[in-house]
Amino acid sequence: MNDLQTRIEGHINKLSKFTATPGKGTTRLTYSQEDQQAREYIKEKMKEYGLQVREDGLGNIFGKMEGTIQDAPSVLIGSHFDSVPNGGSYDGPAGVVAGLEVAALFAQNKIKPKYPLEVIALIEEEGARFGGGLMGSRGMTGLLSEEDFKNLKDNDGISTVEAMTKIGLDPALPKKRDPKTLKAFLELHIEQGPILEEKNIPIGVVETIVGLTQYEITVEGQAGHAGTTPMDRRADALVTAAQMIAQFPTLAIEEGEGTVMTTGKLNVFPNGANVIPKKVVFTVDIRSGKEEHIQNVIGKLNELIDSYTQNGIQVTAVQQLYMQPKAMNPEIVALLKQTSNALTIPYSSINSGAGHDAMVLSDVTEVGMVFIPSKDGLSHCPEEWSDSLHIANAVEILYETAKKLTEAE
Repeated sequence: MNDLQTRIEGHINKLSKFTATPGKGTTRLTYSQEDQQAREYIKEKMKEYGLQVREDGLGNIFGKMEGTIQDAPSVLIGSHFDSVPNGGSYDGPAGVVAGLEVAALFAQNKIKPKYPLEVIALIEEEGARFGGGLMGSRGMTGLLSEEDFKNLKDNDGISTVEAMTKIGLDPALPKKRDPKTLKAFLELHIEQGPILEEKNIPIGVVETIVGLTQYEITVEGQAGHAGTTPMDRRADALVTAAQMIAQFPTLAIEEGEGTVMTTGKLNVFPNGANVIPKKVVFTVDIRSGKEEHIQNVIGKLNELIDSYTQNGIQVTAVQQLYMQPKAMNPEIVALLKQTSNALTIPYSSINSGAGHDAMVLSDVTEVGMVFIPSKDGLSHCPEEWSDSLHIANAVEILYETAKKLTEAE
């Protein structure tokens, strides 16, 4: 194992310790104690590698290596450092670690960039605490307004501002970043699927990222006693929700071309064993590589909602997130492929079925993304694992690419 691999494994292992569920995967929700611990580690490493560290009004972390051109736009490299509940150690942090190690190689080899290099660690990509996802990148690009940010609350009713303040962050700092300060964004991510491993190819160069939308659906009925309310007199919110959810797979399959539809979160109120459920709140996640398929499924979802709004049942839907399918920058895609060839690291073109911060940033700057294999295609679970050798390969590719993009000497 070379020094780069050893450092990568050290970073991953250290960050994996900042979890609310030791022994049961990584649970690192945004603005939590575990977020604060990971944040301090990332900032410490940025400083160690000679970067100027700052945080914005969202809590995104930036470590900057100044360029020789005054006021030039930066080449950003990084990913997110939050997790889903009981997730893995690689989804997000592998990309932050890659950014750190690219900066380390710049410093180690005394490379002077003309355009600044910035390592970034983004918050709340998963949306596990405040919903919607991609919050760090949406906030810094202005897709998430100041007002909407302040109105976000977690399941315990804690607002973003309250949560930030509790761990010593300043929500009053600027959030939106001027696109003129961005030259490019590079992101490494684990594939989260089986393709690269099955092909035995160490690098995936991402061509496009799937489009996605997320809804929160609320079904309201009437609570009642489980023993004394006749079946024909019930307005059971959970039965209605279950009937709706059971139809979602069919909607996606009928649409075809890889369209998928998922209910991943469901809350029942009042949640008593002997009480007819009065209210159910659940999420729906719809994804496709073609926007027309997403729109078609949204239409069918609305028809389904209308058909169940009767007999004492009220169904409402709020769209929390909508992202169009995004193509990566063709010049950067070509550069990543050329660099892989030059380093004799085999690659495959690949499309992403998951959403990433890269898709948000592609609206305001030129973006490139690489994948590394995921063992058994697993992600969002404690078994998630990627080989440090593959991460090291990706770091070498990103380092050479970043040198060209920053016009380093």
